[in-house]
Amino acid sequence: MIRPPRNLLTRLASDPLALIAMIIIVMMVTMALLADWIAPYDYAAMHMADRFAPPSATYWLGTDNLGRDTFSRLLQGGRIALTVGIVAVGISGLIGLVLGMIAGFGPRWLDNALLFMFDTLRAYPTIILALALAALMPRGIGTVIIVVVLTSFSEYARVVRTQTLTLRNAEFILAERSMGASSARIILHHILPNTMGPFFILAAINLPVVITIEAGMSFLGVGVPPGTPSWGATLKDGFDFIRSTPWIIIAGGIPLILVTLAFTFLGEALRDQLDPKLRKTS
Repeated sequence: MIRPPRNLLTRLASDPLALIAMIIIVMMVTMALLADWIAPYDYAAMHMADRFAPPSATYWLGTDNLGRDTFSRLLQGGRIALTVGIVAVGISGLIGLVLGMIAGFGPRWLDNALLFMFDTLRAYPTIILALALAALMPRGIGTVIIVVVLTSFSEYARVVRTQTLTLRNAEFILAERSMGASSARIILHHILPNTMGPFFILAAINLPVVITIEAGMSFLGVGVPPGTPSWGATLKDGFDFIRSTPWIIIAGGIPLILVTLAFTFLGEALRDQLDPKLRKTS
């Protein structure tokens, strides 16, 4: 059986890129959780006399067209990004995990039916689905999460299905069957543990994708409600006045770049450690 190394955290810490990624992630999560105490201003407070103020000791990242402090809004936006990312990845991952094991371990006709559903949902453009749901549902984090779940759970399901198909005919599985083990026991004690490695790798890589989708929806005006301090809303505010105040869009893009790089590096490091074919020998 394939099992993650017990000293996974130590192995990750020995990888410079993984260590940098974990430091960035911890810092961003801490800043998001402590945003109310770290933020120098109320994210919604308007200082009309300081509209479009450039970065300074008073406003570290400048202000927007309503005089709102960009740094304070980015801190609060981190909460929204992490909430959407963690909740959406958790829900889509759980659905994909269950359906993927059912498809891989079930009868052939059920596998074909579920695979057709996975391919259909995956092929549907995310933005088109977001625009359609935005016309039917109120704008908010819930709508964003629904869009992400509908368009991403099939990716988890496909990965888990592939792992399950590979494992179902493995020798130790056949030996369990010959000793009278039930399907439930085989799935819970053998299939599930051996699919968690690729599952967590995919989740780490997909989390910044989900955050970017939320930012993109908010940028297009179909994400969070107006006034919400989303990273995508900050990018939209900066884009509208990019010629005169470029620092807003630059500040709004930095967190997205850091999150994407951090989770991508972490996902690559996890793949090296959890995939026996790629695991480095120390």
